[in-house]
Amino acid sequence: MVEWTIDRAIHAAIASGRVPPSITADYLFQSRDTGAKVALLLVGALTTIIVVLRCISRWTARRLGIDDAFACLSSLLHIAFITLSMILIDLGTGRHLQYIEYVMTTHQIDTSEVLDFTAHLIYTTALFICRLSGLFFYRRLCELHKNLSRAIKVALVLLIAAYIPQMALIVFHCTPVTALWPYSWQLRSVDYTCLTWGLVYTVNSGLSLVCDIFMFAIPMVLIQTINLPTKQKLHLYLVLLPGVLVILISIFRLYLVVEGQWRPDSSWNYNPMLAIENAEIGGTLIALSIPGLKPLFDRVSFKICGPSRNRPSSSVLDPSIIFRSTSDEKTPVTASTSDRRPTRNTWMELYEENNAAGYRIDAESMDHLHDGPIPINPPIAGGISWGALDFTLGRGAVP
Repeated sequence: MVEWTIDRAIHAAIASGRVPPSITADYLFQSRDTGAKVALLLVGALTTIIVVLRCISRWTARRLGIDDAFACLSSLLHIAFITLSMILIDLGTGRHLQYIEYVMTTHQIDTSEVLDFTAHLIYTTALFICRLSGLFFYRRLCELHKNLSRAIKVALVLLIAAYIPQMALIVFHCTPVTALWPYSWQLRSVDYTCLTWGLVYTVNSGLSLVCDIFMFAIPMVLIQTINLPTKQKLHLYLVLLPGVLVILISIFRLYLVVEGQWRPDSSWNYNPMLAIENAEIGGTLIALSIPGLKPLFDRVSFKICGPSRNRPSSSVLDPSIIFRSTSDEKTPVTASTSDRRPTRNTWMELYEENNAAGYRIDAESMDHLHDGPIPINPPIAGGISWGALDFTLGRGAVP
């Protein structure tokens, strides 16, 4: 239906003489609409499924928190952004600039400018709320660690300091303030003094990239704080740092914005940019939701495989982990089995036992995700630093 309407509009514009003879119908028919729509829907569906599973997982473990609420709110904004993006694509906003100028009506152009304005307010807010979700999540992991807690507070200030100018640049892109963003060839462009969209989006993309780098550097520092064998640290990096992909997406968006601003056919990059912005929101949500899937995975794994005590380590994240000796089946000291926090002597005993008998991962305490802040103790014996990190590989499942 949309393609049929576009076909009619192109033929009508050519027949009316609005299209210069040097611009062919084949050129006006070119589009990237289908690929952008498929990307929007696939990323949106995957992100929604993972966020829903995260909430189910955390709810079954009775560990829903404010970080989950922020993730759900960000997911709703993500869906709103996808909806507006689909409408913008159907209007023809991502086609060649000549299509916008000669085929689209004045009403359609004005509508696309308002929707683009709204979509990018939603996009910026969705990313901000999603990052807040991540910060609250990290805060519960390392509340007792002074330096990491300070870093999280600094990250919060940075996010707010970046969000305010990002929103201000979008809202006040023109004087007088308007949701329109007139093209230079539009008659009403003389009524406004506007910043170029490339300048606004380049600055916003740069700030977003800085926030992503800072945001996903926190798990790296958290992992480095815990003294684990190299193999287990590599597993943690694989699970905790999918945010690297989000950083790469942010870099690619910045590239698209810069290229689009200084190329004659600036609108041709619009559809890929919508898809990349959608992937940035979705990727951030997915990266921050993966750890929360562990309680659900453990239950499914338990029902399928049973409570085998000798099952080898899986490649799934396990919150609330404490090491214990493979030759000693004593119940580990965790928040679920003791009313007091482990002392330094307790950690020393565990360290000596592990040295004598090797490591084995205890996954019994999955359901105690976020019972309290993670105790990251000061270095002991030989510089070893022990603590209960809220992410690591799981040996088995919990009933």
